[in-house]
Amino acid sequence: MSEFIVPTKQPDDKGQVISITPESAGWEYVGFEVFSLNEGQSLKKVTGDKETCIVLLSGRASVNSKLEKWENIGKRMDIFEKIAPYSVYIPSGDFYEVLALTDLQLAVCVAPGKGSFPARLISPEDVGVELRGSGNMERSIHNILPEQAEADSLLVVEVFTPEGHWSSYPPHKHDQNNLPEESYLEETYYHRVNPEHGFAIQRVYTDDLSLDETLTLKNGDAVLVPKGYHPVSAPPGYEVYYLNVMAGPVRTWAFKNDPNHEWLMSRMKAYGSQVK
Repeated sequence: MSEFIVPTKQPDDKGQVISITPESAGWEYVGFEVFSLNEGQSLKKVTGDKETCIVLLSGRASVNSKLEKWENIGKRMDIFEKIAPYSVYIPSGDFYEVLALTDLQLAVCVAPGKGSFPARLISPEDVGVELRGSGNMERSIHNILPEQAEADSLLVVEVFTPEGHWSSYPPHKHDQNNLPEESYLEETYYHRVNPEHGFAIQRVYTDDLSLDETLTLKNGDAVLVPKGYHPVSAPPGYEVYYLNVMAGPVRTWAFKNDPNHEWLMSRMKAYGSQVK
């Protein structure tokens, strides 16, 4: 298995099935965890010097921090209902406790924080929903924690790719701190596949092909993208979901398309130049 794939494991005593830290990934900013909690199970963590975005992938929960409490949140009982999720932003210097009111799957997205913003609920109505791309590059986007929303480091978005379509396409990268042309952002992809016995394909590669990985992904796999271009393909018969977490020294998403495939942008003019 590629070193860039982090597979889902059986839940530990806290319900954790995926754990990515800056140390395990060999980078500086992004951390990512997935938990599978049984009804009645709880998860409590201190944020320390990190900010956190908790995304309810499926199920209902109550969540509280030092000063806030949100009762019985969550509407999506299956990711592939394709409705926007409930999420909760928790700043650094805080804590959170999640109580599962049903069987619950949640993602915990982590990056350096400064305590600049208070804890808040991100409801489905707060999530920007859009179609992006055209033809077999079209996909559905849920902007959970976009650049315009308040946070110190985190950028969080989820994407639904129909069967036979491509996402994060044309291939693009954001691995150079060269603003305004390009920002340095580490990134994780958390993949789900429907039906779940299917697979997805993701390529991660650099201009000089010193990194050139083509990854076959199972339902529940996460992918590390430390650098390079990183397109995703959903095979015919299988739709693919992924949750992206990005962070870097500057909280802005400025990307560079692969020059070999830049011409494809002409097919997407009606949708702008966003390609995530």
